[in-house]
Amino acid sequence: MTGTKLVEAALMQFALHGYEGASLSSIAGEVGIKKESIYSHFKSKEHLFKSAFDYSISKEIEFIDNFFSRAENGTLIEKLRNFMTEYIDRYEKTTNTRFLIRNAFYPPANIKEEIILKSYDLTEKLESMLLNEVELIIHKISNKLQPEEVVMTYITILDGLFVEMLYGGKSERLSKRRHSSWKVFVEGIGYKH
Repeated sequence: MTGTKLVEAALMQFALHGYEGASLSSIAGEVGIKKESIYSHFKSKEHLFKSAFDYSISKEIEFIDNFFSRAENGTLIEKLRNFMTEYIDRYEKTTNTRFLIRNAFYPPANIKEEIILKSYDLTEKLESMLLNEVELIIHKISNKLQPEEVVMTYITILDGLFVEMLYGGKSERLSKRRHSSWKVFVEGIGYKH
């Protein structure tokens, strides 16, 4: 029995029930141990949640790294569109992404500041990777925009879509918002098809 199995079980329970709704008994039951045994690995529910959040961030960074490694031959617009599409699909398909997005936007009150700072670390990692991509091509698509402006706009669109996913999941409303914001973004940066 490892701490990793507990973290994975906790992540699932926290994703389904939130911090307050998840019980240590349910987490322990998922891995076949008694609730008290959790304390040999984690000091508290809060400690277990923080470990699950750190684990979740590491998985998302792994996804981001892998995505940009796989997509290195596409155009900037293809990479950005495909990243958005894959992330929306990832939210629907992986507990890890749902857990991370839910808790990045609505962290438990007792550890809110710490979780927000960790969320910013992930956002900064994504911004850095995107900035590298945009800096390589910005001179070909716009002489009016700075690479940082393109990246911040793209991140803002992602954030808006994440909020829509939190409230409505993968819906027609999300699809319309995604399509409209993407169209305005592409035209706004001056990309010619």
